[in-house]
Amino acid sequence: MNVEEAIQVRRSVRKYQPKAVEAEKLEALIEAVRLAPSASNSQPWKLILVDDPAIARQVAEATFSSAVAFNKFALEAPVMAVLAVEPHAILTQIGGWLKRRPYYLIDIGIAAAQFCLRAAELGLGTCMLGWFDEAQIKKILNVPRATRIGLVITLGYAAAPTSPHPKTRKAASEMSSRNRY
Repeated sequence: MNVEEAIQVRRSVRKYQPKAVEAEKLEALIEAVRLAPSASNSQPWKLILVDDPAIARQVAEATFSSAVAFNKFALEAPVMAVLAVEPHAILTQIGGWLKRRPYYLIDIGIAAAQFCLRAAELGLGTCMLGWFDEAQIKKILNVPRATRIGLVITLGYAAAPTSPHPKTRKAASEMSSRNRY
């Protein structure tokens, strides 16, 4: 599969098979994140792959509540990937502050995209979750106080093949232009 194919087939998966993800595939995903570009090569992330079923369940439970249940499907995912945000190098922090750009968010977004595209190439499904109880996940995973949780990604084998139908997106002319806004 090439990058274009991975972009076409990657979907947010919300139903998973109860099948473990092989260690070599997890290592390939670690490598995809490791090689992601970042501002000043600061690599401001720590990828925590949670494949212990008991711990993965606890992390999954921290992504929904009785009032907000839309992430309840996370309970089915055999792996929970947590992208923790490490402090940037001081120069990058200053640059981000001066330019009012959260470089660390851009960086983990790039890392997460590479993770998800590589997962698609490996025949795995993913879903990025932005809604979660950060304090609870930090407690479960022993994340240091100063470290933030940027993103949680469910990972596993999709329960059904991903749909071949085209993605519903804006027309290229609505979301892009050349030379001017």
